[in-house]
Amino acid sequence: MQLLKLSSKLGKKRRKLLGRGNGSGRGTFSTRGGKGQSARSGGKIRPGFEGGQTPMLRRMPKLKGFKNPNYKEYQVVNVGDLNIFDNNTEVNRETLLAKNLVSKKNKPVKLLGNGELEKTLTISVEKASASAITAVEAKKGKVIVTRSGTSEAKAEQA
Repeated sequence: MQLLKLSSKLGKKRRKLLGRGNGSGRGTFSTRGGKGQSARSGGKIRPGFEGGQTPMLRRMPKLKGFKNPNYKEYQVVNVGDLNIFDNNTEVNRETLLAKNLVSKKNKPVKLLGNGELEKTLTISVEKASASAITAVEAKKGKVIVTRSGTSEAKAEQA
């Protein structure tokens, strides 16, 4: 006996013959079930098709508004949180990061007027509310608003 002549019946399965009469066991409907769209030739239905009913995607309302591509997310610091600094200190993003008042070094900072300020500080931030500016200036402090990323800030830095 030669190696080429060896054969195995294992792993060989005969293909189902469909539609060859009722005696075959696979006649009449040929394993396609009853009547309807899936029993016809092809029987392929595109994804999302719901049999002529208005599809789910068309029943859903369209989203209102839009996503602003120029949106900037600011890290918020309240005036009351700045009491941890000493008097006459210059406060900027790096010093706020060192005291864990902000978490990201690349995100801009906005100063808000919540809380009571007890120190005289020079604060340099990208944005500040009117109430925050009045609260700092009431304690003889100063707020410097730098607009990072704009031509004004680049001119100031140069």
